[in-house]
Amino acid sequence: REDLYYRLSTVEIHLPPLRDRDEDIHLLFRKFASDFAQKYNMPTIRLEPGALNVLMNYSWKGNIRQLRNITEQLSVIEQERNITADTLKRYLPDYSVGFPALIDHPVSGSDFANEREILYKVLFDMRNDINDLKKLTHELIEHDHTNVQAKENAQHLIQKIYGSDEVEIISPQKKEVYHQPKQDDFDEGFQDAETIDEPLSLQEKEYEMIKKALERNNNKRKLAAKELGISERTLYRKIKQFDL
Repeated sequence: REDLYYRLSTVEIHLPPLRDRDEDIHLLFRKFASDFAQKYNMPTIRLEPGALNVLMNYSWKGNIRQLRNITEQLSVIEQERNITADTLKRYLPDYSVGFPALIDHPVSGSDFANEREILYKVLFDMRNDINDLKKLTHELIEHDHTNVQAKENAQHLIQKIYGSDEVEIISPQKKEVYHQPKQDDFDEGFQDAETIDEPLSLQEKEYEMIKKALERNNNKRKLAAKELGISERTLYRKIKQFDL
């Protein structure tokens, strides 16, 4: 209806595209970086001079929303807080290699945002696990296992990483006299060998997060979706996808 346009059109504000407002680009980037640092409880990312030059000369076809999304990706995914030009270019469409699009079914903007949020949570948890593993390895190397405090610290880190109350730090054993093994020893060793699982993929990690959230909330989708920070519709689609 043409008359509806004139009823609603009272004051028109012309907002030029972001590429025409060079003075706002860096200011907005710093604002978004500060917001995401506070949201995810991590240090704020900063641009090196070369990266700042790339940022200022980029076309920003997606305007402010594109700048915000790229700032969030850099804040969550990159471990180094000082962003170089090469690092920034990997997140800009004109600088990265294009991949073919996968056409499935229409997805609303809210669903995409919710999926991105849960993916960022998975990546952030994985990075924390890696940092804890590094700390644990360093303590095991630097401290003697006979030290009670070192054992308690290592025990706490292992429980935090693997979520198990039945973990045990194995103390080093005394040296034993080497003897030539028999064939039966080899057979018995192979039978009792323990299989070590491969690290979980992102999809498996997402599956585990959704499964545990449902278990903690007695399979109540509304409460589980609220805990995961996604919509109930997205959670329902994920449950159907993973056959939970």
